[in-house]
Amino acid sequence: MKRCLIVDDSSVVRKIARHHLERLGYEVSEAENGKEALESYKSGYHDAILLDWQLPVMGAQEFLTGLRIASRGRRPFVVYMPTEYDFQDINRAYSSGVDDVMMKPFDGSDIREKFGAINKMS
Repeated sequence: MKRCLIVDDSSVVRKIARHHLERLGYEVSEAENGKEALESYKSGYHDAILLDWQLPVMGAQEFLTGLRIASRGRRPFVVYMPTEYDFQDINRAYSSGVDDVMMKPFDGSDIREKFGAINKMS
């Protein structure tokens, strides 16, 4: 079973994402800030991460730096979730190591599009 970590300070966003990811067969963990997310990742590998950018305690950019160190070459697929299309923010996210972008608000079809193929990989 593939594992996904949802990192967002909104419990509503985490709940919606969890629902859709579990329907795809993912085992899901949650974190409300970058520090919790990094600790969760270090305690067990995740195949994918759904990441908000504006996080309390430790922001997404600092989290991604820590993730590069912690992953030791086995980096998960990271999807950035912005609330608005800001070209500079999205470029910064890609430069920091995200693999894809999924705009908020999202629905089940968006989750299936981004995460369905990852879940089928062996």
